[in-house]
Order: sequence, then structure tokens, then C-alpha cells
Amino acid sequence: PKRIYRLFHSEVKDDGEGLPLDKSFLLRQGRDMTLVSWGASINETMQAASLLARDGIECEVIDVASISPIDHDTIIQSVQKTGRCIVIHEAPRSCGLGAEIAATLSERAFPYLREPVARITGYDTVMPYFRNESNYLPGVEQITELAAVMCRAATPVDADGNKEA
Repeated sequence: PKRIYRLFHSEVKDDGEGLPLDKSFLLRQGRDMTLVSWGASINETMQAASLLARDGIECEVIDVASISPIDHDTIIQSVQKTGRCIVIHEAPRSCGLGAEIAATLSERAFPYLREPVARITGYDTVMPYFRNESNYLPGVEQITELAAVMCRAATPVDADGNKEA
């Protein structure tokens, strides 16, 4: 995607080893929420995780990396640990990989979910041109707001309304 073309300026190390095509990458450890993304949306997802950490919400970030085959096991293991998940991608909401990941989590990790799996996606319409892309693409603010709401909603409180640890 053109929006990330000049974003990263680093040399790619070539040690002769190939990257696995059937594994997701754990980019950040966390305990409160799992953020699942891939492609260009990884940048916004990582930025959101950093901002959320400042507010005490530690997000595990998974880069799906390969969509066929998809590594559901890494995602499920993370959700078993955190109990919450947001799937973030820039494609339309319906009939895509994000919906497939959410469905698989609902089938295979349901007992571990504290909240329904959420998705932040593009819209079910054609991507607008040039200057209006930001109105279509998922952003850091959307991710941080939804993650904060999901984490606050499930925080247990005692009889006096104080958050329990």
C-alpha cells in the first residue's frame, strides 16, 4: 500500500533462513487484549498498543503474516490468555479474513472470551480515492477507543464500585 511505502526505513537482514509461511508473528506480549492484524494495518495496531500501554492496558499484537494457511492456533492461544480480541484490517467488513478469524475464535475459543470478538475494518463499499482514504481505513483512535471500552466493560467491581484486581 502506498501509505506505508516510505514509512519504514530499515535494512532487511538476510541470514539465509526463510520465514515460516504457516505461522503468525507475536509482535508484542500482553495480558489484557489480543489485537490481530496484518499488512498495512499492523502500523496502526502497534501504535494503538503503545498508546493503550500508557493507560495500563497491555495488548498482545499478532501479525497474521500468512492468510493461507492461516495460523489459528497462535491467535487462539493468545485469546485464551487475554480473553478479549479485536481483529483489525483495511478490507471490507463482510466475507473476509477478519470475519473468518472472528468465527473461528467463536467456535474454538468461546469459553475463554470475556467479550465478543470485535472487528475494526474498512466499510462494505469501494475504497474512496486519494484524500478520502483516511475516512475509510481503520485508525489508531478507533482501535484505542474500542479496546478501552472492552477492557473497562469487563472489569469486575466490588460492592462499593471499586475496580477489583
